[in-house]
Amino acid sequence: MDRPKLSFFRISRSKLSGDFIFKAVVGLFAFGIIVLAFLLFGELFIESSLSRNTFGIGFLTGSTWDPVKEVFGALPFIFGTLVSSLLALLIAIPFSLGIAIFLSELAPWKLRAPLSFIIELLAAVPSVIIGLWGIFILIPFVRDYIETPLSTRLGFLPLFYVPDYGITGYSMLTGGIILAIMIIPITSSVSREVIMTVPTQQREAALALGATGWETTRIAVIPYARSGIFGAVMLGFGRAIGETMAVTMVIGNSHKISKSLFASSDTMASVIANDFGGATSKLQISSLIEIGFLLLAISVIINIAARIFVWKLLKVEGATV
Repeated sequence: MDRPKLSFFRISRSKLSGDFIFKAVVGLFAFGIIVLAFLLFGELFIESSLSRNTFGIGFLTGSTWDPVKEVFGALPFIFGTLVSSLLALLIAIPFSLGIAIFLSELAPWKLRAPLSFIIELLAAVPSVIIGLWGIFILIPFVRDYIETPLSTRLGFLPLFYVPDYGITGYSMLTGGIILAIMIIPITSSVSREVIMTVPTQQREAALALGATGWETTRIAVIPYARSGIFGAVMLGFGRAIGETMAVTMVIGNSHKISKSLFASSDTMASVIANDFGGATSKLQISSLIEIGFLLLAISVIINIAARIFVWKLLKVEGATV
């Protein structure tokens, strides 16, 4: 009787030891990511101290970027980042929501999986490839068929007036369009997952009351999933804010604030990509690092808020994103 007990306890200790080691290892991996994130924030904060001490809050409100005089202000880049990202959302939201509704509510079952795979595959396309497509295809199209007609008919409005250097296609509008193309896959995919978590009873109740397919989607599905859809939009917004190469290649890279969508502009990510390699002074490098710190902080805040909205809805169905 004693031997089986000893054997049982040995097996239990062995299992306990293996579980403990496995838990410790994976916990160490997870904790390492958190430490890495804090180190990243800390390094950017420390390396940007020269710029922060030199300009203070004026760095956020200044509009001059002059490496010769060593005067740096980030307002044009903050402005370009926010405007291009919001413009991308205005373009992407209708497309993303339409794709999500079609794939979750209307598409035949045989087409849902292939179409979803193709759309999600677009998110894996390198941004530099999309940027090259933007240079050779999108810019000529926007210049000839969007900017030129709009400036001819609506050029008296500040949003559509022609810059002093003319219509080139390298503009805030083109940057917004290229960002919209890049955020549609993630926004539509998350929205689709959110809509699919809506209980079937919601749809059946609306149909039982005589609602059509569109009315069912409008009054029973979308309201139930609105917080998750908003979270998906916020995730797309965070992606748009942090995008670098594609927007850098088409936005024109001008360190000025302009009311016209047809004028060249710059973003926080694009100015880092363009100027960091050629920075000639410690103050300029520190200023670029401070822009990077601000960009990282904004992106993290937006993504945290988006995840909270998505989890709030998906937790009801026991799903995760």
